[in-house]
Amino acid sequence: MLSLLKKLTAGTSAAAQPLMPAPSVSEKVDPYMLGLHDAMLSGWFNQQTNELFTGFPVSPEDTLLDVGCGDGGNVHFCGMRGAKIIIADIDAAKVEATRQRLSDTPARGVECHVTDCNPLPIADATATRVVSTEVIEHVDDPAQFLAELVRVGKPGALYLLSVPHPSSEDLQKDIAAPEYFQKPNHIRIISEEQFKAMVSDAGLEVISHSQYGFYWSMWMLLFWEAKVDFSNADHPLLNHWADTWQAVLSSPRGAQIKQALDAVVAKSQVIIARKPMAE
Repeated sequence: MLSLLKKLTAGTSAAAQPLMPAPSVSEKVDPYMLGLHDAMLSGWFNQQTNELFTGFPVSPEDTLLDVGCGDGGNVHFCGMRGAKIIIADIDAAKVEATRQRLSDTPARGVECHVTDCNPLPIADATATRVVSTEVIEHVDDPAQFLAELVRVGKPGALYLLSVPHPSSEDLQKDIAAPEYFQKPNHIRIISEEQFKAMVSDAGLEVISHSQYGFYWSMWMLLFWEAKVDFSNADHPLLNHWADTWQAVLSSPRGAQIKQALDAVVAKSQVIIARKPMAE
């Protein structure tokens, strides 16, 4: 299953818009837009600093590669910053949809590849920014996959990598549909220590390691119980949870409560890393 961030930004330009105040508790809450708002509070899509995620700025001078681009939410934000964009995904339909999404951005250029990334059809030392979110848990050989990401990055390139956090994955184990933990979906649960080791062993310097997404962890748990379609997830369980989380975020200590809960159960863990400069 591709990342919820990619899905919730797929059909909206919200990722390219300034962060707006969340709706009041009295209004009907859109669970997906609330999830986007929650993600932005966690550091995604920062308009003021041009950071795709905290610590990962994108500028017009960058060449940004997104491997496993999904529905293109991440690269749309980066295209709006004027960077050259390279996208790679095994799904041809998603590559084409993302290419079309990028057509309305001031991206310096757009290059598209339909590939299983073994190997990437991209020259060595091409990208100054490399993004791969919620992909490593799907691949057969994480070491080979990361080696390819490292190969195509320039010396000094920044990397934005994310995988599901084990706290959320463990929570889903006995509740999720069986296929959630079967190929081509999540074929491994990656601990914090394993994730850092994977990135370090690939030759990258870990700059930061964070986690977020209590809201989405609980939403997914309720989603399995609701037994609704992901594209039309309208169910009292999900709607009441969105109402509750909106009320939490709107409370005086909402940000503090969110931070505390994200630290206990998180949907994703994120590493910012750098490729060392050539000696």
